[in-house]
Amino acid sequence: MRVERIFDEFGHFKRFQACLYFAAVFQAIACGIHYLASVFLVERPSFVCAPPGNITDVLYGNHTGASLEEVLPFFKPANGPLVVRTAEGKQWELSTCQCTQRINPTDFTYEQVVNSTTEKCDGNYHYVYDHSEVYQSIVTDWDLVCDREWLAKLCQPTFMMGVLVGALVFGDIADRVGRRRVLMITSLCQFVFGVSVAFTGNYYLFMVIRFLLAMVSSGYLVVVFVYVTEFTGNKVRTWTSMHVHAAFAAGVMMVAITGYLVRTWWIYQIILSTCTSPFLFFCWKFPETPFYLMAKGRLQETQVLLDSIARFNGLEPGRLRAEDLLEPQEVLLEKEVAPGRAQPAEPERKLSILDLFGTWRMAWRTVTVWAVWFIGSLGYYVFSLGSVNLGGNQYINLFLAGAVEFPSYLIGCYAMDRVGRKRTCAPALLLAGMACMLIIVVPNDIEVLAILLSMTGKFAISIAFGLIYLYTCELYPTIIRSLAVGSGSMMCRVGSVVAPFCVYLADIWQYLPQLIVGLLAFIIGVLTLLLPETLDEPLPSTMEEAEALGRKKSPDQGKKDPEEGVEMN
Repeated sequence: MRVERIFDEFGHFKRFQACLYFAAVFQAIACGIHYLASVFLVERPSFVCAPPGNITDVLYGNHTGASLEEVLPFFKPANGPLVVRTAEGKQWELSTCQCTQRINPTDFTYEQVVNSTTEKCDGNYHYVYDHSEVYQSIVTDWDLVCDREWLAKLCQPTFMMGVLVGALVFGDIADRVGRRRVLMITSLCQFVFGVSVAFTGNYYLFMVIRFLLAMVSSGYLVVVFVYVTEFTGNKVRTWTSMHVHAAFAAGVMMVAITGYLVRTWWIYQIILSTCTSPFLFFCWKFPETPFYLMAKGRLQETQVLLDSIARFNGLEPGRLRAEDLLEPQEVLLEKEVAPGRAQPAEPERKLSILDLFGTWRMAWRTVTVWAVWFIGSLGYYVFSLGSVNLGGNQYINLFLAGAVEFPSYLIGCYAMDRVGRKRTCAPALLLAGMACMLIIVVPNDIEVLAILLSMTGKFAISIAFGLIYLYTCELYPTIIRSLAVGSGSMMCRVGSVVAPFCVYLADIWQYLPQLIVGLLAFIIGVLTLLLPETLDEPLPSTMEEAEALGRKKSPDQGKKDPEEGVEMN
């Protein structure tokens, strides 16, 4: 089929496509919101294990008070325990996960005594949290600290598992029932599940609803890429596909702003879930894509869509007929069946993932491309999730982590079309690796430099992460192109699942996440230099053409057979 003729007739990005594009991309903001919302949902304030009884006096270094709430803002576990006295005259040394009772104390002083008994924080004990910064989070509501801390740390990995499942499920459904229906269902479910999360009464229901929310958010993000690609011409496709990521980045910035303004987790969740709700009022007006309609042989619906595009773009309806988009042999077949329906194509050999490894050259290419997908996702989320741990103001850090993506996509698009895909991707990965290594050697007291290097790494990794979608399409032939992008996307989801665990490795050593991402980014950046350049190269149609990418051409190569219109090799 020659569906690309639509853009030659009606424009590659005229009024109809622009309105549809910005409307569809608007809801992608919600995906960025839900992907990073857990940063503040599971925020853990300062806390101690408090004993039974009414506390009347508190000591902590040079700080004194009549209640724990007065002193907790200054409490740091590494600097020693809090010392308290109850109304009954008992004295306790309080730390995060245990209480130590002094036996027969003589004076109420901060100096620790030898004669004491220590117990874990359970049974008659309870946790007291510092509410000066975080008024209420799921950690404070359900005491996800100490022995239950791992439950809080499962929040983001479980969400990313839902992202992986959603990409598989909704990607397949979109090919069966259409892009439009999936966009409508997933956007509605994002709103319903997002608001429902705020009203979950316990941890386990919270995790289940968040998993479902992850599935539909991932489903929308996967399908919206396909949707906007099938409505925009190849002259602007690089920019339109890259800037879906920009909407995602806007969602990250929304998380930072809302987290700063609202410190109660369920109100925070409701606000984030409703900020893109206006989309629900007009998403039902979205048309199905012409590529999908033609692939299903729905010629009458295609014709209605073509006339709508023409009218909206100020052109004469009927200037392009759906039958004109068929290949000559398809037209002959179409005349033999009922009007308005094209006969389905003959079934082809079912391809498998093994076809990506058909030769040593293609196998090496696939491994490298998968590695870029993996490090792109891993680095993206490590820089984003870890931005709140850099020091300074965590809300500003996360806001900057989202804002830095906008120039990265602009520069990435420009560089892709000027210096090439490979020569943009490889230096970006090398720069990200270098930034990670420099963060390790920066002294702890120079927070501004550490933040600047982290934003540089996020900037660089966003370029590589944004262009790998298009680069993968150009490296593989038509028959396995979707398979290549789909498998690469799977590696991307694996990276997003691993990323939260990588961030948690900072508990072992502060710079371990940067070391891992830095080494991988540098190694994969070097491997990317071995990939072929695809700038100004036609999309390969056969395995032979794909394998020939990057090879030096003889003078006879590249000539086209006037009869067949394909490259002669």
